[in-house]
Amino acid sequence: MLSLQFIRQNPELVLEALEKRHESAPLEEILSLDEQHRRLLQQVEALQAEHKRTSKKIGAHLASGDDFSSISSAEDEGIARHLEIEYLRQDSRSNVKKQINFLRAEADTLWERLQNLLLELPNIPSPDVPYGRSNDDNKLVRSWGEPRQFSFPPRPHWELGETLGIIDFQRGVKLSGTRFYVLKGMGALLQRALISFMLDLHTREHGYTEIYPPYMVKGECMVGSGNLPKFADNLYHDAEEDFWLIPTAEVPLTNLHREEIFEPGLLPLHYVAYTACFRREKMAAGRDTRGIKRGHQFDKVELYKVVEPDTSDEELERLVKDAEEVCQKLEIPYRVVQLCTAELGFASQKTFDIEIWAPGCREWLEVSSCSNCGDFQAKRANIRYRPKAGAKSQFAHTINGSGVALPRLIIALLENYQQSDGSIVIPDALRPYMGSKLIPQS
Repeated sequence: MLSLQFIRQNPELVLEALEKRHESAPLEEILSLDEQHRRLLQQVEALQAEHKRTSKKIGAHLASGDDFSSISSAEDEGIARHLEIEYLRQDSRSNVKKQINFLRAEADTLWERLQNLLLELPNIPSPDVPYGRSNDDNKLVRSWGEPRQFSFPPRPHWELGETLGIIDFQRGVKLSGTRFYVLKGMGALLQRALISFMLDLHTREHGYTEIYPPYMVKGECMVGSGNLPKFADNLYHDAEEDFWLIPTAEVPLTNLHREEIFEPGLLPLHYVAYTACFRREKMAAGRDTRGIKRGHQFDKVELYKVVEPDTSDEELERLVKDAEEVCQKLEIPYRVVQLCTAELGFASQKTFDIEIWAPGCREWLEVSSCSNCGDFQAKRANIRYRPKAGAKSQFAHTINGSGVALPRLIIALLENYQQSDGSIVIPDALRPYMGSKLIPQS
C-alpha cells in the first residue's frame, strides 16, 4: 500500500509509475479527497480552539464568584448567577459543538472513501524493472538445460494422461464442471510425490520453515496481501461465514504476522507452505486452456520471506535460485525472465518468472513467479520490525514465489519424459517418492 504522505509528496512519481504499468487508478480523486479532508480537520481544530476559549470563560466565572445579574435581592443572587453560568454552558455546547460534530462526520466519510481508494493503487516498480507494454518486453535473464530432441513427435499431456489412465477429464467435469479433472493411480501419486519432494528440498536444503495454513481466511487477510478489493471477482467467497478461499498460500503467509512488530534479530523469516489454491479463472475456450494448464483449483508449494529492507533484493535472488533448483533436480529445461513494468503483479515492485519447456504443448509454461513486494504488503498488514533495540519500528519487506506450482510441473514432466510407447520415465530425484522408475502403459 502506498502511504498517503508518500503520494502527497510524490504525485508525479506515482503518476509515472501508473503510466509505466499502463494502469488507470483514481490518483486525482485521492489527491482531491486528501485536500478536502485536511481542510475539514483544520476547521475542526479551529472550532475546538474556540470551544476551549469559551470553556475557560465559564471556568473563570465559576472561580470568581462575581455576580453578573441585575437582581438586587440578596436571596436571589445565587439563582441569577446560576442562570448566567447555565446560559454560557448551553451556548458553548450548542452551535460550536454541532459544527464540530458535523465536520467530524464529514471528515470521517471522506477518510473512509480515501482509504478505499488507496487500496486500489498498485505498487511502484523498482527503477531496474524494464519498461514494457506486454510480455514481449520481458527480459530473458538466463536459461538452463537444452530441450530434448525426440525421435518421434512428442504428444501433449492431455493425450498422455488419458492413455496412461492417470488423468480423467470426463469425470472431473461430471463432478465439478469444466476446468476440473481427476488424477488417478500413478497420476495422484505423482502429484503427492512432487509436493513431498519440494517440501523436503526447501526445508532440508534451503532452510525454510514449513507452514500448513488454513485454506479459508478472513477478508482482512485478502486486503493485507493485496487481493482485495482489486481481485474480488477472481476469488471464491463464502458470504454467509465471510470466509475467502485462498488463491495462493501467499495470503495466509502474509498475514501470519499481521499487526506484529519484530524485535531486533528476528528477521529474516523464511516460510514454505503447500496448499490447494482456488481462483475464478476467466477463460475462453482454446488451445491455452486445454488439458490441466489452467483450472479453478490447483496445488502449489509457496515460498515466502519477511525481511529487512536493505536485504530484500538479495533475498529475492536467493528465493529465485531455490525455486530454480526444483527444475534442475528434475532435469527439466527452464528459463528465467524479468517481467517488464506492464506485466508486474499488483503488489510487486520487481518480479522474475521461471518458465519450463513443455515439448508436447510446444510452449514455455510459467511455474513460478517470484516477487519482491517491498513494504507494500507490510503496510497493508501492518508488519513492522525494529532495526535495533529501542529504535522506532519500520515496515518490513515481503517476498514470495512458487517453489513451484502444480499442475504445470506435471505437464512438463510428462511431456519431457515421455517415451515412444507412451510410458513416462520418472526422474532420478523423484524415484524415492514414487517407488518406481516408470509410469507404464495401463
